[in-house]
Amino acid sequence: MVTTRAIVLDDDPTGSQTVHSCLLLTRWDVATLREALRDDAPLFFVLTNTRGMDAARAASITHEVCHNLQQALNALRQESTPIHPIFVSRSDSTLRGHYPVETDVMAEELGPFDAHFLVPAFFEGGRVTRDSVHYLIVGGEPVPVHETEFARDSVFGYTHSYLPDYVEEKTKGRIKAGQVERFLLSDVRGDSLERLMRLNHNVCCVVDAEIQADLDNFAGQLRTAAGRGKRFLFRSAASLLTSLAGLPPQPVPADAMAEYVRDGRPGAVIVGSHVKKTTKQLEQLLKMPDVVPVEVDVEQLSQDRHSVLVDILARVDHAHAAGKTPVVFTSREEKTFADQQTRLAFGETVSALLMDVVRELPETIGFLISKGGITSNDVLSTGLALRASRVVGQILPGCSVVRCPEDHPRYPGLPVVIFPGNVGDDDALATVYGRLAMRDTR
Repeated sequence: MVTTRAIVLDDDPTGSQTVHSCLLLTRWDVATLREALRDDAPLFFVLTNTRGMDAARAASITHEVCHNLQQALNALRQESTPIHPIFVSRSDSTLRGHYPVETDVMAEELGPFDAHFLVPAFFEGGRVTRDSVHYLIVGGEPVPVHETEFARDSVFGYTHSYLPDYVEEKTKGRIKAGQVERFLLSDVRGDSLERLMRLNHNVCCVVDAEIQADLDNFAGQLRTAAGRGKRFLFRSAASLLTSLAGLPPQPVPADAMAEYVRDGRPGAVIVGSHVKKTTKQLEQLLKMPDVVPVEVDVEQLSQDRHSVLVDILARVDHAHAAGKTPVVFTSREEKTFADQQTRLAFGETVSALLMDVVRELPETIGFLISKGGITSNDVLSTGLALRASRVVGQILPGCSVVRCPEDHPRYPGLPVVIFPGNVGDDDALATVYGRLAMRDTR
């Protein structure tokens, strides 16, 4: 019997924000991939963190992962335990990321494919697609994403919300807007199987979705087509994964996640994201009881990094000893950079400092909240040095909780919240803290 697995290459660690009970891999050697392919969960994530890299490095990492995946799949096939893979390039629901770089590499290494689908809907974050236009719901109103701050990203900026035009823009005209297949709401809610069976030559398709049931229906038809021999590649946000996985409700409800906190002890919060939403959420968190702000002045890093780190760790230790939760956050002033390479290099410098903080947090913390996608990836892979971790569920829509393994040398069983930068209302970060620390957020 052939087992189906959704294999998700995630460009930051937030793609698991709608699922549970699956593995997150921060290593992708063949042995680790084989273990994940044998796992009982219907999907797993390989955290490549490529959104924090330049395009050349992102392509190189994606090549390496895909090459190792092929070896792992071939090995299982030779052992008579074949896996039917569904390949997903998971990226940002606001259209930021290395498209088409990553899907091009995946097609080269894992193809040929009959089609690749762009499915950016993420309902928990208020991202929907209608008539091939992608929207962000703001104050109850749909705003085309090209009118939001995300479209002005200094690395991944774009000028179109109409997805066929976005594809033409990002592929620099290699794929014309008129060549893009559009699956509208009437298609995803109806019967598209015959049309899916006619797709070939890795045609680009864009998919509408307003509610989870849309993707549930469409995913069922995709699976049927795949079972009849069609090979599809997906570039999606998180909501498609919910439909592909078909998981039951998570074992522990979101408002009962304090069950995972180690001995009811205070935790720590690391904030790296700089989007406006994060800044507003941070402001509300710092009003909560038993929270101690620990600001990192990033301007001082180039002058005396060691002193900055020593000062931060001293303040963190003092807060924890007093039974409070330190909130370590970078200064909020928006910096400008001469070019993309300079910005990425600066981000890596700041992240390296934050990871030194994570490595030296008090061993007795009860929980850890990581705010920001790239920050969270670094927390898991570098700060905590995890080879793999398992998602136990969502503490808030779009916010995953993973646990360190029980044999972790410093933080056994530690629950870690992966909190994307652009998810939740202004009170969301305070709500997550309140649930773990058993504090009233009203």
